[in-house]
Amino acid sequence: MVGHLENDTHPDLLVGAATGDDAAVWRIDQDRALVSTVDFITPVVDDARVWGRVAAANSVSDVYAMGGRPLFALNLVGWNTDALSAALLSEVLAGGSDIAAEAGFVIAGGHTVDDPEPKYGMAMTGEVDPDRMLTNAGLRPGQDLILSKPLGIGVITTAIKAGHAPTASADAAIASMVRLNSHASELALDAGATGATDVTGFGLLGHLGRMLVESRVDAVLDVDAIPFLPDARDLARDGYMPGGSRRNLDWIGASVEPGGHDELTQLLLADAQTSGGLVFGVDAGATSEVLRSLLDGGHTAAHIGRTSAGTGRLTLG
Repeated sequence: MVGHLENDTHPDLLVGAATGDDAAVWRIDQDRALVSTVDFITPVVDDARVWGRVAAANSVSDVYAMGGRPLFALNLVGWNTDALSAALLSEVLAGGSDIAAEAGFVIAGGHTVDDPEPKYGMAMTGEVDPDRMLTNAGLRPGQDLILSKPLGIGVITTAIKAGHAPTASADAAIASMVRLNSHASELALDAGATGATDVTGFGLLGHLGRMLVESRVDAVLDVDAIPFLPDARDLARDGYMPGGSRRNLDWIGASVEPGGHDELTQLLLADAQTSGGLVFGVDAGATSEVLRSLLDGGHTAAHIGRTSAGTGRLTLG
């Protein structure tokens, strides 16, 4: 199916499936384009309202990853009506409404299906200036790579489900997941960035690896500079590693030079994230100001690497 989508072309389809971007972009006129994306997730925390907030933040993140502004959303719900109450669903939807209010978009409706496993997310519509977009193909050689949130969400949510996540770690993971990527997106655009993605299901290695291929650049990551959530490494060592993280590493591994880093470190870099941060490239002269603004805004952000001319190779330094 994806192979067929990659062949779809239209002069107003500015971004489609071919580059694996976070959303589709459709030109309306010279100054405006629509951003369209959809995402939904199963529960990652026990609190229904918090899950709703996480799922909504995760959904709107794709608009920010394209440099866009969200306009409205449609709720998408899978709900086991035989086992779960309507009151519980109301809490989930209230969490989504919390994020909509914070981000400034409208929830205009939605659709619900009966599903043995609960799911929640949104079909998002936003807008973007066609001349100020962030895409997978927008990295350039000689740029610094900025990451706006710490890694380790997949490990910690796996431990949460098992009842073994320390309270401080769980709280830090939730705070990270519900933090919007709007500020990071604005800073990236103001710094002249044209390449960005959000770090979600394919982990940092998977999402950045796809960007390098589409942008035709290589990158060296400063592994020691990459931030992780509290206890992420210890929990991973104890076995709380989601299956998706292993699959991510198997998928991207042939394009990664591990540089002597052990498998646990590589798995953490491939850890499947939910509502992760943005990774984007900026010219070296802008790095300090971007980082200062992110840190001042409460982000756990870092300069994690640098690009060079190439063909999509990723080296762990």
